[in-house]
Order: sequence, then C-alpha cells, then structure tokens
Amino acid sequence: MAWLEPLPDTVTVQVDSAIDHGLDGIIVYVDQSGKEPVHYSAGWKNKTTQEPADPLALFKIASISKLYIAAATAKLVGKHQLSLDASLADYLPELAGRIENADRISLKMLLQHRSGIPNFTDQSDFDWFTSSTDNKERLGLILDKPADFEPDADYSYSNTNYLLIGSILDKTLGYSHQRYISNEILVPLGLTYQRGQSNLKVCFWIKRVRVT
Repeated sequence: MAWLEPLPDTVTVQVDSAIDHGLDGIIVYVDQSGKEPVHYSAGWKNKTTQEPADPLALFKIASISKLYIAAATAKLVGKHQLSLDASLADYLPELAGRIENADRISLKMLLQHRSGIPNFTDQSDFDWFTSSTDNKERLGLILDKPADFEPDADYSYSNTNYLLIGSILDKTLGYSHQRYISNEILVPLGLTYQRGQSNLKVCFWIKRVRVT
C-alpha cells in the first residue's frame, strides 16, 4: 500500500502549499452551518502583473456554463418544446451532410457527450489566446471532418456538443438561450452574474453560491 503524506492541519497551510504544485492562484470558500463564511487565497489573480489572488474576484465560469445549458434544455424538454430523441438534423437541418451522422445524433447524445462529433477546441487551428464569440467560425473548425466514433458508441468530452445545443436552444426559443437561463434559472435562484465572453459565446460569472 502506497504511503500517503498526511494533509496539513489547517486550510491556510493547504492553500499555501497548493501553489507549490504549479497553480498560479487558488481561492477556497468555506461555509459551515453556524459559522461565518471564510475565504482563503494564495498565489496570483494576475501572474503577469503580480496581482495577489483576491477572494472576491470574479472568474469566468467557462465549462460550468454547460450545467446551465443542460438545465435549460431539461426545462424545455419538460415543457415539450424539445425532445431528447430528436436528431441534430431535425433541429439544425443545414448541418446534415456537414456533420457526420447528424441524422443519427440525438439531443440526448449531445448532452451526454456521446455524439462522436469532434471537439473544436482540439483542432490544430483553434486559437486559445484570441477571445471570440463567433460560433460559426468555431463550428467551421469541425465541419466535414470524420466522426470520432459512431453515435452513442462511446464517450468523449466535446465543446462542440454544447455549442450546438446552444444553437438549438436559440432557434427553439426565438431568442438567446443566455437570456432564458437568466430569466428562468439565475434570477429565480437569486444568483448574481455579469455577462462576459467564454468558449461558448457568452458565459455567466457567479459571484457567490451557497450550497446547503
């Protein structure tokens, strides 16, 4: 049995030591019942400018936005405005022939990353360092490329799946799915947010969420 070094006695020491493992910065928020919430931080908010990590800073939600897109999809499925069994070609017929197996890839498979559609962020010509909200440009990176596997035959995380779901939601709603998520999920739950850019056009920045 491998010997494991015991964890430090305090959160402060653990957070400080995390920087030794290659992290630029780390923030930990602890909210225990009956106690005041506590923030811990170490490292940098901006390593280039040597700005220390700030527990109250806003961070891009990035791929956590997929949780909100999935929740929005589930709400529309529950209202019978979408079907988990309908195909990508049913919702976005213009992609038939441009995305392999579009007529066999269901909305459910997109949600579960079981579509086989290549991930646009894995493409050699994807630019990680230039911010863009052009979904057509990003989708263009994988159009006419062979599938990674047959629909529902395997699992592979692909940002393209949720880019496509966002387009399906926009088309079904007749307006942006970001607005729907704001009105139907964030506002009712009392979550505060600011709009910003992400891999998937617009993301939400969560300032604080209390989990009980």
